[in-house]
Amino acid sequence: MHVVPRRRRALTAVALSAALLPLAACGGGTDGKDAARAKPAEARQGFPYTVTNCGVTTTYQAPPKRVVTMNQHATEVMLALGLQKSLVGTAYLDDKILPAYAKAYADVPVLAKEYPSKEKLLAANPDFVYGGYSSAFDAGDGRSRDALKGSGVNTRLNLENCTRGRTTLDDVYQEVREVGRTFGVPGRAEKWIAGARATVADTAKKLKGVEPLSVFVYDSGDKTAFTAGGKGIGNELITRAGGRNVFADLDKSFGDATWEQVVARRPQTVVIYDYGSTTVAQKEKRLLDDPVLRDVPAIKNKRFAVMPLSEVVLGVRAPGAIAELAAQLHPETVK
Repeated sequence: MHVVPRRRRALTAVALSAALLPLAACGGGTDGKDAARAKPAEARQGFPYTVTNCGVTTTYQAPPKRVVTMNQHATEVMLALGLQKSLVGTAYLDDKILPAYAKAYADVPVLAKEYPSKEKLLAANPDFVYGGYSSAFDAGDGRSRDALKGSGVNTRLNLENCTRGRTTLDDVYQEVREVGRTFGVPGRAEKWIAGARATVADTAKKLKGVEPLSVFVYDSGDKTAFTAGGKGIGNELITRAGGRNVFADLDKSFGDATWEQVVARRPQTVVIYDYGSTTVAQKEKRLLDDPVLRDVPAIKNKRFAVMPLSEVVLGVRAPGAIAELAAQLHPETVK
């Protein structure tokens, strides 16, 4: 399971804007011959490179050559940077890979539907494992970062698992930048970041002067409401999309709230996280049928927005997810 064990994934993919997707094949607008000529020079520059990631310091003398990604957002960072040829395996796909990356992803071996055993992981002979959630490096399964290092395998963990304070878009940019540096393609990373910043700025321009809507995130839960707190990237996405997370004071990425708290905070909109075997329609019905919630403005007015869970993680979907959510929260302004 992921870092939040109650969450299961079976998501509906939402494409990013075209500005974020130029890097899927060969890294930023060159034709195949130009990209092939650029690779040797790219790989020689910027090494040795030392990076401290979630408390683990690693020095790379050259880019990793045999990479296994675990969790979809780690895989999509690699694909966004045109690094599919470095992938010798992947695991734990949340939903469908973004359409722009589907062709590149099709040739990557899938080692397991969820996490592979340590033996199956090492059988792919990786020199680098990139995990999206801390559960990718579960010590109980023998896949801790220390254990893999002992087997000669370097690792990276997505920054959302170890940021101090609130996770922001700056952490998204740092994630992409550090992966780009690790693989000797810093130019591709900076090009993606520039496109991402442009998409975010365009959404902000459309929302200028718009009053934020109070938002309650409904992930799951019956006796209590499992919701988004203030530390995760989800809170940042809501804020950037013209919302105000009513549980931003919850000092974690996800946590439980009482239904009485939901009632007291009177959210104007419910954002439903779409994943797993429970459908969006079933989640809406659970909220609408609860007599405790009948006077909550969002419930009374049937104001719902939907976000696939694959968008609410620290990865390359984040800028486009902001635009998508803004269009749902403020359809009269953002189109």
